[in-house]
Amino acid sequence: MSQTVCILGVTGSIGQSTLKILDQHPHDYSVFAVTAYSRIEELSEICKQYKPKIVVVPSHKVDELNTILKSKNITGIEILQGEDGLIAVASHAEIDIVMAAIVGGAGLLPTLAAVKAGKRVLLANKEALVMSGEIMMQAAKDYKALLLPVDSEHNAIFQCLPQNYLQIETNKEPQLGVSQLLLTASGGPFLNHSLEDLRHVTPAQACKHPNWSMGQKISVDSATLMNKGLELIEACHLFSIQEHFVTVVVHPQSIIHSMVQYVDGSTLAQMGNPDMCTPIAHALAWPKRIGTHVPALDIFSHQLNFQVPDVERFPALKLARQAMQSGGLAPAILNAANEVAVEAFLKEKIGFLDIPAVVDHTLNQVENGPAESLEVILKSDQIARLIASQRVVQLST
Repeated sequence: MSQTVCILGVTGSIGQSTLKILDQHPHDYSVFAVTAYSRIEELSEICKQYKPKIVVVPSHKVDELNTILKSKNITGIEILQGEDGLIAVASHAEIDIVMAAIVGGAGLLPTLAAVKAGKRVLLANKEALVMSGEIMMQAAKDYKALLLPVDSEHNAIFQCLPQNYLQIETNKEPQLGVSQLLLTASGGPFLNHSLEDLRHVTPAQACKHPNWSMGQKISVDSATLMNKGLELIEACHLFSIQEHFVTVVVHPQSIIHSMVQYVDGSTLAQMGNPDMCTPIAHALAWPKRIGTHVPALDIFSHQLNFQVPDVERFPALKLARQAMQSGGLAPAILNAANEVAVEAFLKEKIGFLDIPAVVDHTLNQVENGPAESLEVILKSDQIARLIASQRVVQLST
């Protein structure tokens, strides 16, 4: 029986990879709803090919989309707008699977809505879990949602953990013989740059990842290692484990996507070519496996290297770990400041090394406290963005 899919962020790299998998399995999945923020022409072509019942865009893009759809004689699509539209499609009664691939904090509310609607949620938006980890995971239990990781690292850990590990009560301690999670990082494009070199890197250089094809924001996060910091926080929530049981390992080849160590000395690794279609397909069909276009790994053509991350040159990783140790609102503050700083860097308002500096400043200026409700989290997010923006202005003048 065919399952209906909603893709939040369909024009992004994860959304496009999801469509590739759906194309290979047209009898098993159909596109019910899609959302996009800015690439309206691309969105119209997706509408033409996949004929979704509902499309969501920002309110200021509705007229543009209507005009393009009319010019292409595309009819029968309901257009919703803004955050309310995102929440509506994420929780729609006729949708079985939600791909949560909106970048940044904007993905929090629709992802939570999908969880509260009891959907199978394919989680590619790590920021939603970073901001509201306890609330999101509790909601998944309360509403019996299936929350499956799509980030290649977390998907790899999920594959290497004992069966049903996510269903047991861990009390934040490793269970079932697990001793440690090893979260791999490519190291990004500046792995071997000196601190002086890092002062002069450009947004264009930061967006050229050596192994993965990703959007601008996540590419910059990968270059600063903040992406790995956010993934560390995400792993703690997903696998209900304290941060000191999660070790980040720099692995430049991106062949081993992550590992799980056990008390008997075993280390299980999930390996594969660096292509997001693999974890997407795994989460989409779990516990079954479905085919993808991704070729099997040629193990004879790769040498694997590992090293300890340098938190002096890449302090973002240290800041993320400290935020997780502090708990409460600190991860949400970290995420908000980072989003502001990365946007400023991409607009060439600040330098590359200013990104973690803005985050550090914001963490020190915004008061931490319990993340007891969504309202409190979102208010803290707004305050952090304001403080970070002020810091950006100071650094750019």
